[in-house]
Amino acid sequence: MSSDTAANETSVSTHILDTSVGRPAEGVALTLSVRSGSDGSWTAHGASKTDADGRCKDLPALPAGTTHVRLDFETEAYFTTKQAEEQQDAPALRDSGAFFPEVAITFAVKPGEHYHVPLLLNPFGYSVYRGS
Repeated sequence: MSSDTAANETSVSTHILDTSVGRPAEGVALTLSVRSGSDGSWTAHGASKTDADGRCKDLPALPAGTTHVRLDFETEAYFTTKQAEEQQDAPALRDSGAFFPEVAITFAVKPGEHYHVPLLLNPFGYSVYRGS
């Protein structure tokens, strides 16, 4: 791949921190979907799982013409696994199970830029921002 091609690529990365314990959230599945235009149809474009550091480093570059991206995080499985329960400060038996069984983040993109979108997650809330 030439440096000119790489310079024009639009890319996305993400990571998840479990703020209830101050550690990465490992093993969270996610899907990356794309569309062109605000009234376009969503198309699945990639999928991954967070690694031991809570990061997804293997998401594909976005196709030309992409204007919007959606990251769908499958958070319910994370909060209902034994590993997650052992990490949580919350009681093992919650009245609501996974309060947010999924988190969908939608954002606009421009050609040639990189977008890092961290998810700060806990059993009863989340926050996102554009990182670097």
